[in-house]
Amino acid sequence: MGSEARKRSREKLREQREKEKRAAQRNRTLIVVGAAVAVVVLIVGIGFAILNADRSNGYEGPLAAQTLQDDGSVVMGEEGASAPVVEVYADYQCPACRQFELLNGDVLKQQAAEGNAIVHYRTVSIFAQQPVPTSSNSLRAAAAGRAAADHGVFVEYNDLLFENQPNAENEGYTVSNLKEWFRETDATEEQAAEFDERIDAEVAVVTEFTEDFLPDLTVDATEQIGEENIGPMVLTDLISWGADNGHDPSFLEGTYTGEIIDATGTAYTRYSGENEFRGTPSVYINGELLDNNTAMTARGLKEAIASAGDGEVDTGPMGEDDGGDTE
Repeated sequence: MGSEARKRSREKLREQREKEKRAAQRNRTLIVVGAAVAVVVLIVGIGFAILNADRSNGYEGPLAAQTLQDDGSVVMGEEGASAPVVEVYADYQCPACRQFELLNGDVLKQQAAEGNAIVHYRTVSIFAQQPVPTSSNSLRAAAAGRAAADHGVFVEYNDLLFENQPNAENEGYTVSNLKEWFRETDATEEQAAEFDERIDAEVAVVTEFTEDFLPDLTVDATEQIGEENIGPMVLTDLISWGADNGHDPSFLEGTYTGEIIDATGTAYTRYSGENEFRGTPSVYINGELLDNNTAMTARGLKEAIASAGDGEVDTGPMGEDDGGDTE
């Protein structure tokens, strides 16, 4: 064989080996990728199974009585029940609150219906100082929930609000949606008309607060007392400062929007130390704050309720003269 022939032969052999090498590498890559995908699928599958195993199976029985309280909160419990008091602080724009509702909303309904718990719903708006639409979404939904409580259907409407929670960056909880969802609670035409009127009024208040009042107040406060002093302030304290410095908050008086803002401020001062309110969702049993591992699992919440003693609701029912209906 001549030198040229040998050279061509070596070239062909080298090319063949390179092809074999690349094929082998592709096979190894496919094996690794396939194994990785299998592991991910397994992990996701296990996680999904665990999540679903720990979720409540759904409660379709009758609800315990709902009673509107003098501070605008709602208590759900059987009349005369002696049981642990489960307080739930939630913001309708809070994704974690929605997750809590999906996991444990039906647990609370069933526990209350069976007389094992008294559930105290405390709606707040921790996002009220965020830019629009996050702030306006939060406040509109909270005011709508409060309006639904006037007609004894807070719990049903609460479900609908969380079910339809918008992305924080998109405008949601629109006027038309809020009115439509109320009708899904089997409200009468008279109730729907009253609800609609209240929603129109509250939406105007929310718009004025989030788009005019609060931005102007924040700019002024930043110039006068500094951003470093505004940051730690509770919104109600900032509003109080504004009232003394030319920012009239009287348009909030008598509104559910103002009531929600006040309730949020009170939440930050009601508890202290380890039980201090820090955000939503916050779940307390007889005044003791539950850790997330307990509050965010159906099993953990049931066990916490079962191991607690009887509690006492720290608010009173709203009288008929104050505009609240009880059911």
